[in-house]
Amino acid sequence: MHEIINDYLGHSTYFAIVMSVAYYMLGIVLKRKFKLAIFSPLIVASVLTIVTIVIFDIDMEIYNKAGNYISFMLTAATVCYGILLYEQLEILKSNFKAITIGILTGIVITMFIILGFSILFRLPHDQYVSLLPKNITTAIGLGISEANGGYPSITIVWILITGNLGNAIAEPVIRLFKIEEPVARGVAIGSSSHAVGTAKALEIGAVEGAISGLSLAVTGILSVVVAAVFAQLY
Repeated sequence: MHEIINDYLGHSTYFAIVMSVAYYMLGIVLKRKFKLAIFSPLIVASVLTIVTIVIFDIDMEIYNKAGNYISFMLTAATVCYGILLYEQLEILKSNFKAITIGILTGIVITMFIILGFSILFRLPHDQYVSLLPKNITTAIGLGISEANGGYPSITIVWILITGNLGNAIAEPVIRLFKIEEPVARGVAIGSSSHAVGTAKALEIGAVEGAISGLSLAVTGILSVVVAAVFAQLY
């Protein structure tokens, strides 16, 4: 059976797109019905895709080839964050210092937490540095991991976990801590859960989405320096 499916995938570049979109749509239906964070469309789509790949023993190289169109569309979608940011340019100018300090504080606190847990659980250095870029967008995070001697495979898993978790719990956390300021919401989501979290910020509001998009970009850039410093601490 898996040979037939792999052969079909090799000749159909649209299968991965159809399957991924179908699972995502199912996630939307489940989220609306049950209103639970665990039914985040991204989590549902990720889990079901993994299960499908394992059950039918789908060749990952073939699946990734079929899914190249999704990667292309994600790149275009990321660039579109710039349009939202331009529309909220005045808000950015009036809150520039607060946004910058918020992003930098989030980066440093995250690095200290990773350092603390690595010391507590006595993680090897290569595993420690693999975790440092966990809240950074994939393209930058993998580069940081490799530059500091980490394992990109570990890094990408934690980037995905962090993004999906941020997407799932962003709204409950905002309600729990009664965060009313849109700029604060955007900085918190974008600097902690990169592009996947920013997708949720866009659902919450235009200002949140724009500031979150800015935060994920600035977080990635600043983390190149900060991660290099923290990589020498353990």
